[in-house]
Amino acid sequence: MVDFNVKTREDSLVNVVNLHGYLDAHTAPELEIVFTRFIKDNRFRVVVNFEKLAYISSAGLGVFMAYIETMRDNSGDIKFSNMTPQVFNIFDLLGFPLLYEFYNDEEEAIKKFSEKS
Repeated sequence: MVDFNVKTREDSLVNVVNLHGYLDAHTAPELEIVFTRFIKDNRFRVVVNFEKLAYISSAGLGVFMAYIETMRDNSGDIKFSNMTPQVFNIFDLLGFPLLYEFYNDEEEAIKKFSEKS
């Protein structure tokens, strides 16, 4: 069994998603359910904390690509925080830093949403 879980919490007007374990083709549907629920609930500001994510595959990356446009079309965004160098390297190789905002700290990412309000 692949070790993966997603925990979410609301922080004022921002939803924080904490990822743990391995995000791949087998576990990506769990994250898709979370983003689908955010959209249904009109919650378009998301910070994803990668601190405990050990691995991400192209299927995991695809989840973020699938939802970013909807978030931004609704005055929101997906911001990334607390990424390990190994996981960041995968995002960097695929050009994600041109499309997404990366922060060392979750609080810093959350604060960026309030600066834009």
